[in-house]
Amino acid sequence: MLSRPKPGESEVDLLRFQSQFLAAGAAPAVQLVKKGNRGSGDANSDRPPLQDHRDVVMLNNLPDLPPALVPSPPKRARASPGHPLPEDEDPEERLRRHDQHITAVLTKIIERDTSSVTVKLPVPSAVAFPPVFHRSRDTQGKSAISGKRSIFAQEIAARRISEARVPSVGEVVPNLGPPEGAVTCETLAPRDRGCQLPGSSHSFQGPNLVTGKGLRGQEAEQEAQTIHEENVARLQAMAPEEILQEQQQLLVQLDPSLVAFLRSHSHTQEQTGKKASEEQRPGGLSANVTKEEPLMSSSASEPKKGDKLEPEAPALALPVTLQKEWLHMDTVELEKLHWTQDLPPLRRQQTQERMQARFSLQGELLAPDVDLPTHLGLHHHGEEAERAGYSLQELFHLTRSQVSQQRALALHVLAQVISRAQAGEFGDRLAGSVLSLLLDAGFLFLLRFSLDDRVDGVIAAAIRALRALLVAPGDEELLDRTFSWYHGALMFPLMPSQEDKEDEDEDEEHPAEKAKRKSPEEERRPPPDLARHDVIKGLLATSLLPRLRYVLEVTYPGPAVVLDILAVLIRLARHSLESATRVLECPRLIETIVREFLPTSWSPVGAGPTPNLYKVPCATAMKLLRVLASAGRNIAARLLSSFDLRSRLCRFIAEAPQELTLPPEEAETLSIEALRLWAVAASYGQGSDLYRELYPVVMRALQVVPQELSTHPPQPLSMQRIASLLTLLTQLTLAAGSTPTETISDSVEASLSVTSLVTWTQVSGLQPLVELCLRQTLKLLSRPEMWRAVGPVPAACLLFLGAFYQAWSQQPSLCPEDWLQDMERLSEELLLPLLSQPTLGSLWDSLRHCSPLCNPLSCAPASEAPPSLVSLGCSGGCPALSLAGSASPFPFLTALLSLLNTLARIHKGLCGQATLQPLPATHAALYHGMALALLSRLLPGSEYLAHELLLSCVFRLEFLPERTTGGPEAADFSDQLSLGSSRAPQCGQGALLAQACQDLPSIRSCYLTHCLPAQASLLASQALYRAELQRVPTLLLPVPTEPLLPTDWPFLPLIRLYHRASDTPSGLPPTDTVGTAMRVLQWVLVLESWRPQALWAVPPAAHLARLMCVFLVDSELFRESPVQRLVAALLAQLCQPQVLPNLSLDCPLPGLTSFPDLYANFLDHFEAVSFGDHLFGALVLLPLQRRFSVTFRLTLFGEHVGALRALSLPLTQLPVSLECYTVPPEDNLALLQLYFRTLVTGALRPHWCPVLYAVAVAHINSFIFSQDPQSSDEVKAARRSMLQKTWLLADEVSFLSAGSPAAPPPL
Repeated sequence: MLSRPKPGESEVDLLRFQSQFLAAGAAPAVQLVKKGNRGSGDANSDRPPLQDHRDVVMLNNLPDLPPALVPSPPKRARASPGHPLPEDEDPEERLRRHDQHITAVLTKIIERDTSSVTVKLPVPSAVAFPPVFHRSRDTQGKSAISGKRSIFAQEIAARRISEARVPSVGEVVPNLGPPEGAVTCETLAPRDRGCQLPGSSHSFQGPNLVTGKGLRGQEAEQEAQTIHEENVARLQAMAPEEILQEQQQLLVQLDPSLVAFLRSHSHTQEQTGKKASEEQRPGGLSANVTKEEPLMSSSASEPKKGDKLEPEAPALALPVTLQKEWLHMDTVELEKLHWTQDLPPLRRQQTQERMQARFSLQGELLAPDVDLPTHLGLHHHGEEAERAGYSLQELFHLTRSQVSQQRALALHVLAQVISRAQAGEFGDRLAGSVLSLLLDAGFLFLLRFSLDDRVDGVIAAAIRALRALLVAPGDEELLDRTFSWYHGALMFPLMPSQEDKEDEDEDEEHPAEKAKRKSPEEERRPPPDLARHDVIKGLLATSLLPRLRYVLEVTYPGPAVVLDILAVLIRLARHSLESATRVLECPRLIETIVREFLPTSWSPVGAGPTPNLYKVPCATAMKLLRVLASAGRNIAARLLSSFDLRSRLCRFIAEAPQELTLPPEEAETLSIEALRLWAVAASYGQGSDLYRELYPVVMRALQVVPQELSTHPPQPLSMQRIASLLTLLTQLTLAAGSTPTETISDSVEASLSVTSLVTWTQVSGLQPLVELCLRQTLKLLSRPEMWRAVGPVPAACLLFLGAFYQAWSQQPSLCPEDWLQDMERLSEELLLPLLSQPTLGSLWDSLRHCSPLCNPLSCAPASEAPPSLVSLGCSGGCPALSLAGSASPFPFLTALLSLLNTLARIHKGLCGQATLQPLPATHAALYHGMALALLSRLLPGSEYLAHELLLSCVFRLEFLPERTTGGPEAADFSDQLSLGSSRAPQCGQGALLAQACQDLPSIRSCYLTHCLPAQASLLASQALYRAELQRVPTLLLPVPTEPLLPTDWPFLPLIRLYHRASDTPSGLPPTDTVGTAMRVLQWVLVLESWRPQALWAVPPAAHLARLMCVFLVDSELFRESPVQRLVAALLAQLCQPQVLPNLSLDCPLPGLTSFPDLYANFLDHFEAVSFGDHLFGALVLLPLQRRFSVTFRLTLFGEHVGALRALSLPLTQLPVSLECYTVPPEDNLALLQLYFRTLVTGALRPHWCPVLYAVAVAHINSFIFSQDPQSSDEVKAARRSMLQKTWLLADEVSFLSAGSPAAPPPL
């Protein structure tokens, strides 16, 4: 037999196979028969098949190269052999001749003449056409054939039965098989009676598994019976042993769960068969099916797996009576009708166990025992059906419904729940935070998915819920109220303060560049990870902005949805500069908002709600642009130049609010936001060219301010508009006083922004008008109600006057005498009488009640905002007596102090007046304490204030009156009282304090060098506080991660010196090291002695760790005599009886990860470079006290035994009592064994380490002679072992006999 070709064989092998095949003469496996031609019919049918002809492949005449791939010639149709085509006939003419179209037949249509025919109207009839089918109509024989057929199928079947003349309804229906899957109740057929194995108890009454399902009618039953008979015949032919063997083999091969199912199925059928036989014995055969008994399906006749079959079980009580004529009620499934029953009685809670929170459709939290009627629609849920309301899980489930109304309802309820939670309505009634729970459950992305819905109602509900989640209701009101305060336009970004570790060293980087650099890294992170740390970043990563733009641009939603979208965009813009930039750069988003909601012409709109906001000016859209402009000067320049905001500002400011054809409240708000947007642009030095165009409008508006202030009562929106106008004039006046400088903006702003400074002559005439307004408002100071009604107007007037005199003093072409005399006039006529008024004193007294430090209850209720979603915490509203409340004097007093500071800085002669002169020198210490407290509490953005405090207040010699009132002498006397008779006198602290006071300028230079913030941050803050408008980069302050200076800022130069030394293996220059360390130690000694409250926030353990850094900086630094004296003085301060009990080495320390690790490094350094220095040794011994962790003692005696020889500090110079080391007795067995080993080996000797020698001997003595009956076997064995080796401790016995009073009895 020839083999088949294998892979890898060549053509030569194939030719060889062919030769072998031909030589063998074997018959081919395939016979080739050439079929006849289709066209020639059977002409070649007589030709014999080609059996002997074989195809033989020859390679002799084949070309070397394969043929070129040339397209084959087109095929041509051949005529049929029986119908050849004439060569001279045109095919089109032949087709036209044989065309059978309708037009060839109906060539001429003649309409019938109906002019003589009578027209009759249709006769009305009560019978419908076609006739209507009623399900309640009894149809003959329909119940026998209905089954699960449709109505149409039942009608067709009934018609066929009637045509075939079936028997009457009362007769038995012949050949009616049981329904599919039904259990039959008939007796055995004759052919099945013998189907029983001989000698077996099993009888086969019919097929059990094979039912014929899938086949039709009688055919299914016959096929199943045939298979059943074959199986029975095969079983009868087998012996019982063979049957058992096959059964075991099947059980091994089948799945055990399948075997159990088959057995249970067989058992169930046997049970059913027995019951049916018992029931049929007295009554004979099964009853006939009549029209009164509908044919039930198997699902209704068979008992379910958990149903109770007891006959006494009560029937299901339904509120309605079921009718079989109802649609889909031919099969009644009672378990699906439980929901129609009456609700179970409400269970009363008997314990304090927490229950699931349920909410009404208005988002209200329902009490667990509240009983509400069912018509409110609050009981449509399966879990706890008796309780009204929906849980958060059920609402989440409802948002995935296929019914759009249910999705919209669920989102609406969730929005209401969030709004009430942020308002603080739930309080302590709920365990945990609702917002945190929703965010953890993925509510943020559920809203994002809902925004992509096709139904407008669902989109509107999702946007409403998104606004409720992101926008705290009280934050925007608070920020709008504080806009006209001192630096009120500045605000912190509403973003979480948790930053990545790689951002710690990026202080010198510009915020915009940092945002651009971080964006690729954040884009690689998935949105859920971003949202876990920052909700806004997570949302922006899901393409939220393009979707919102699509909703505004394409769907044209209603006014409520438009306002919600604008509110969400405002919240996104307040997040950070990066978010504001993304809002600005979203394609067509700002263009759509400006075009649709800030048109320059519109149809008049009357009072009341606006049905459509498109092509109507919207104040919220103007506010969005103002918030975007506050994020950076570059954004403000792009808004002014790219979106034609100049024309829109002129349009909305040139007309009074009453003249705008808008609702009165909307017109006032639009005018306010337009003025604020212009003020924000003017704070960057931009938009000054508008002032020349709108100068008559501004002057006219300023002239009518006294008239508006005289109205009773003053309108709140009018007061806000006046304050915004004064804030705008303040910025324009500062722009007139500033000189053009090199801006810090990039080339983008240079190409977009057109800076035009205001000249002094254009603003010099504003001061009389503003001063008139101030005088009119100050008359209301004695009337609290009217004073609160005028709001921020007095503060705005004071701030304008301060900016006016500052700009006036910066005009080089004007005579200084003019503005000096005007300052004196203002002080004598206005400020001095104001300061002498008793009502101003009451304002100072009320400030104490509004301060969060003096009155914590004045703070707003805490918001439920999670850490990933920052808010100002004003959702519940600000109390009246709070810093931002309506009764707060804070804005007026800060503006007054700002004006007084400006006047005193410009006109030094005003400080000599009685009221403005400084307080007596006895209060200098109070000033100094306030400056120190303020310095450690300044947040980012106040770098300029920190610099000014360090430069002029903190190290000012006049603020240390103790230097001239006996402070150094008192320190020396305290040293003499605290020193014992056995202790050597040290260098007095008085001399050290006096030297520190003389070195205050050097100390200040040291701290200015090491404690100043980054240069870029300092310049930005300086531009804000000095009103250098051309250098202001943004009105967003840095993220308040932590205060500018830590609480232990006096040690900051020393800590930085330690880090520099750790990073420089070659060491630091000695002059720099010694000078910095000495200045720091001097200043810390001054604070510890005269300002201890400044270091109360620093734990004593942190003091000790900072003193250790002095020894770790350099191997020679601690040997310097000034450093030695200062460290000894600070160590004495730390070991005072009132300070030492507060020394705890187990608490977490600022800037230190592990104190044991620091102590281990300290021991390494001591062992290497100390050479027995007593001060170094005192710091080593201090953490070894008995009350501290045993880790320090184990580290010394276990890993640094060599350091014991250098700890030569005598007992007389120990800074603490020896009892701190010996009491209570040591109970750590490992340490006791180390004590004993060092004593036996001689590593611990009295002339090497007297302190620890006495400590070790005392603890060993106490351990050996202790009589504790509850000691473990291990401790007892160690005690016996030591007791047996006491003969090795002869020297210790002699030491104990002549030991110190603190030593225990001798061995």
